[in-house]
Amino acid sequence: MNNLIKIFGNPAERTSPGVWAWLRESKVASVAWLAVRVWVGIMWIQAGVAKVWGAENPSFLHNNGAGVAGFAAHGAAAYSWWASIMHSFVVPNASWIAVLVAFGELAIGIGLAFGFLTRIAAVASLALLFTYVMSGTASVCAFYALCAIIVLATWRTSTWIGVDGLIAGYRQRRHPVAPVATPPVVEAVSVPELVSVG
Repeated sequence: MNNLIKIFGNPAERTSPGVWAWLRESKVASVAWLAVRVWVGIMWIQAGVAKVWGAENPSFLHNNGAGVAGFAAHGAAAYSWWASIMHSFVVPNASWIAVLVAFGELAIGIGLAFGFLTRIAAVASLALLFTYVMSGTASVCAFYALCAIIVLATWRTSTWIGVDGLIAGYRQRRHPVAPVATPPVVEAVSVPELVSVG
């Protein structure tokens, strides 16, 4: 192990480039991350509203989830093992999975747009996008996934302006963090040497 550390260096001692730290921690950059977070949230809200109240409602909340069943049965899955999951699990359970997808998209969108439980919403977004991509739908999934990854990577600043930021600010005001006290410097005192006579 020491030979590897000599060759590659100690990973615990690596530092990030300054621009990366600035992008993650800057209040100026937080405005850009806010825009990314809100935009992808609005896209999820639009998809969820279409399924809950809009044109896609009959395929998701009625007719035993016909939209999900048709998609799972006739989609071009990326792998054969995923196709077997789609045919053996999703198609027979399409009615409740369709409700979960419709309200899940809406909840993810609201969470991202308002910055509430943002990290959970971003991870749920990635999970749902993963199932879509694995099921053969490319469309805008990769771009939405990139946005969700950006929100996760910059979560301190991407959630600064939002409900999560308000909650964090309230916690900071209510329970201020005491500054870390440095231990006092103890000066060495020289002790005279005892000499025995005799």
